[in-house]
Amino acid sequence: MTANAIPWTRRTAAAATLCLLLAACSSQPPTPAWQMDSHGASQRALEAYLSGNQRVATLEWQHARQAIARTGQPARMARLELLQCAAQTASAMPWDCPRFEALRTDAAGPERAYAAYLAGQTLDPVQAALLPPAQQALALATTDAAAAAHVLQLSDPLARLVAAGVLLRRSQASPAVVQAAVDTASQQGWRRPLLAWLGVQRQWAEQGGQPEAAARIRRRMDLVEQGAAP
Repeated sequence: MTANAIPWTRRTAAAATLCLLLAACSSQPPTPAWQMDSHGASQRALEAYLSGNQRVATLEWQHARQAIARTGQPARMARLELLQCAAQTASAMPWDCPRFEALRTDAAGPERAYAAYLAGQTLDPVQAALLPPAQQALALATTDAAAAAHVLQLSDPLARLVAAGVLLRRSQASPAVVQAAVDTASQQGWRRPLLAWLGVQRQWAEQGGQPEAAARIRRRMDLVEQGAAP
């Protein structure tokens, strides 16, 4: 064997290994570009919205819509619009989801069920079964206490805030639920929902004749507002 034979053998083995790796990778179809674009844009939009950066959120939602529009599938677009509506629900906003309503006719059953859930409507067991597992128990809760317990048990921050928003729309949000929403938004640094839920607490304090508590909450809101995006 010559001196040059050993490095050649190693190069051959390395090339063969690379070929095998490439073959293994190619057995899975590549993720379509539109899917990567829409996912990345929607996640950036969601984070910007919750952080209170409306300018970036608006741009990224539009980028996500443009990516999904390339598929020509209204059901996929309806799912994206519900993500934005869920973020609004997490921020204790009134139900307003016109972009989804424009797509409702072509939306799939799970999307229509989730829209009903976000709107605070009563769902039957068939509709509830179409929801993500984390929302099914809340949708079927028969008492305010059971609904509140479900919200407090949710581990995902966004799901917990969305569930709290749903209970607020149902007029079932207890002080414990609202406090959980405040704490969750604070821990995540989500300025928009934090201001909204602090606003709920402040309103309740004012209505309950607790001016000192209302003033304390107002000072906290002032601090949060200092972090507003320019």
